[in-house]
Amino acid sequence: MPRQVDHVGRRRLIAEAVCQLADERGLEGVTLRDVAARAQVSMGAVQRCFRTKEEMLVFALGHIGERIGERVQARLVRSPAQSAGTALGHAATEISLLREEHRAEARVWLAFVAQAAVSEALARTLKMNYAALQEAFTRLISEACEDADGAAPLDPQREARTLLALADGLTAHVLIGHLTPQEAHDVLHAHLAGLWE
Repeated sequence: MPRQVDHVGRRRLIAEAVCQLADERGLEGVTLRDVAARAQVSMGAVQRCFRTKEEMLVFALGHIGERIGERVQARLVRSPAQSAGTALGHAATEISLLREEHRAEARVWLAFVAQAAVSEALARTLKMNYAALQEAFTRLISEACEDADGAAPLDPQREARTLLALADGLTAHVLIGHLTPQEAHDVLHAHLAGLWE
């Protein structure tokens, strides 16, 4: 009886190998041969899962986005928010990838962002990820505005865009050493607190 292959599991295994190599070498250092070796599968197995390197990179980018999304959900479940504003803070903190244990993931994410400037397929995937995050942030800001006493942002969508850009920018500033993780955390939370003043 022929052995059954778990294609979903194999694709995730390959995506993890892509991420490890991208963390070590950047995306320009990710080759099909090295991915196969890191994932401990044959080149043929990689090629059966992904027709092109770009298809493999797009899947790996989606894989990272899923991991971050799952972590945001887990954080919200672990410490249920008392308000939409608190939930927004938890989500923004998770996606900014400021903690030491997320440093490798932050390097890989920014490598994908840089590559997306010259890859339409990666740019499309990133735009979808950002659109979903912006929608979630807009909803949370709208809900928090309803709960807030005093001044509140007039345009939740604009504030969601700003918060998303701030989170990404802080990720980059921490990675290059311009800000410490604590300084970036303080900037993020000062901005969040300022939304409801």
